[in-house]
Amino acid sequence: MTVRHRAAVLGSPISHSLSPVLHRAAYAELGLTDWSYDRFEVDEAGLPAFVRELGEEWAGLSLTMPLKRAVIPLLDEISDTAASVDAVNTVVFTEDGRRTGDNTDIPGMAAALREHGITRVDSAAILGAGATASSALAALSRICAGEVAVYVRSEARAAEMRHWGERLGVEVRTADWADAAEALRAPLVIATTPAGATDDLAAAVPERPAALFDVLYDPWPTELAARWSMFGGAVVSGLDLLVHQAVLQVERMTGRSPAPLEVMRHAGEKALAGR
Repeated sequence: MTVRHRAAVLGSPISHSLSPVLHRAAYAELGLTDWSYDRFEVDEAGLPAFVRELGEEWAGLSLTMPLKRAVIPLLDEISDTAASVDAVNTVVFTEDGRRTGDNTDIPGMAAALREHGITRVDSAAILGAGATASSALAALSRICAGEVAVYVRSEARAAEMRHWGERLGVEVRTADWADAAEALRAPLVIATTPAGATDDLAAAVPERPAALFDVLYDPWPTELAARWSMFGGAVVSGLDLLVHQAVLQVERMTGRSPAPLEVMRHAGEKALAGR
């Protein structure tokens, strides 16, 4: 039987990724001293060759941008969760040589929200579009009873998010980014944009904000999250998401459950504090 003890995160850029810190902390806590977890700078053009050349010692891969959709044609099968948004962030290599894709971002988001006591909302807003936004929409399909307003910069992005809404059974209303300040009055706001993109919105945070889920973790806090916290609103961070989705990745790749959530969170916090 082949021993599978290697895993890694792939993406471009990748040097900032905390995934090695989290996974290695989990391996140490679980006593998996012969497991390794690395990071590799891989773009869409280089992904097929990278996957093709992996040896039998590989157990799995974590994928970040821009590879979450590019990897799908290279896989033998993907989970229903991944198929729901055409995005894979986890690949597991089985003993019979199959490559199975999954998406732990969606259940990771739901778990991060649940940890903060957010299990049901009447409506929500998403800032931004793309793979993370579609995963956020999928997570909201589980907890949002009403409309999700999505604020985007182009009609092409708006059309894409309406498509995901129809596919996921979520009532989606798209709006122009110029009106994004209106989103901050929603019971739950999920910011899926790159660093700095929501800084100008910080001044528009209402006096009594509800809940903000900002998927960034470095730098942290974002200006929006800091202002939100200052006004007493609940804030879920990108580190919360990263840890919860990494827990699921560790469990799928190693076959060990439960993964040590608090140990992984502490490792991530320590690494961020040292940056």
